[in-house]
Formats: sequence, structure tokens, C-alpha cells
Amino acid sequence: MGTDVFHSEVPLRVNGRPHSPVVDHRATLLDVLREQLDLTGAKKGCDHGQCGACTVLVDGRRANSCLLLAVAVEGCDITTVEGLRGAEDGPPHPLQRAFVERDAFQCGYCTPGQLCSALGMLAEARAGHASHVTDPQVKGGEPVPLSRQEIQERLSGNLCRCGAYPRIVEAVQDTAAAGDVEGGGVR
Repeated sequence: MGTDVFHSEVPLRVNGRPHSPVVDHRATLLDVLREQLDLTGAKKGCDHGQCGACTVLVDGRRANSCLLLAVAVEGCDITTVEGLRGAEDGPPHPLQRAFVERDAFQCGYCTPGQLCSALGMLAEARAGHASHVTDPQVKGGEPVPLSRQEIQERLSGNLCRCGAYPRIVEAVQDTAAAGDVEGGGVR
């Protein structure tokens, strides 16, 4: 497929690697990741940005890839669940280890989105971004303490049909307490 009035080459950096797929201007980031780059970790759940199964990190920030046009993220750094490990043969990301240790999934369909969302959420809290339930006594710009309620609120955009929420929150708490997660992207 070449470029024309309906298609453009879109340079992206996905999981630390450069890509330049030629995409239909109507294609979502999710479709490009899954169909052109063979990165099937992000899932197409509701396809309306309501379930969070398609969550990826765009320049370190959480995004529903089913709602983003691929042409809108030209030149951005994209992190999918496949990129959390760093090297293909690298150890699991601390969040992935915590999810396994806490048995924080049942069917696993939402897990890639939950992991990317949790990684982005940890970076947001560390940067001092308040949520709806953040204690007003916390000074702006200082890291936000991650209580159970704070984590639940921050992950509320990611649905789990199996009801693994208590274990997901515990896994995120474990990871936050260990303090072994870097930034919002690939380690």
C-alpha cells in the first residue's frame, strides 16, 4: 500500500523501535498496532473508549488506542504491553510480576490495558497529578500517596468483567510500595 490522498506514512516509535506504517487516515492506533505491527496485546473490547482494554501509553500518558487516529500520533512514542518487558527476553516488568504474584487476573482479556493504565497512573501520581479523590491537603506537584481508594479511582477507566479488581489494586499497591517502576514508558 502506498501513500495517496487517503493514506500516509506515519512515523512512530513503538516499544522503543521506529516504525513507519502507511495507514488509512481513518485507521485507529489500535488497528494499526494489531493489524500492521502485529502487536496484539492491546485488545479491542468495546471499541468506544469505555472499557480500557485498548489502553496504551502515548508519550508516557494513558490513552484509549481505539479512539485515537493513527495519523494523530505521528512522531509519538507508543508503549504497549509487549514493551513493558524492555528486551524480548528480559524479565517481566515489576507490574507484571505483581499481577502474577497477586493473581490479579482471571480470563486476562483486560490485563494488557490494566497494566498499561497502571503504569501510566503510577507516573501521574508520582508527578503530583491529583485525582477526584486526592486529599486536598496534598500539595500540588508533590507525589500523591496511593491509597486503595486512590488506585481504584485512577484505574476506574479500565473494566474487568471477571471482577479481579481487589487483586489488581493489591498488585498496584505492591508495585508502588516497592518503588521499582521507572517513568511512564519502557524500562
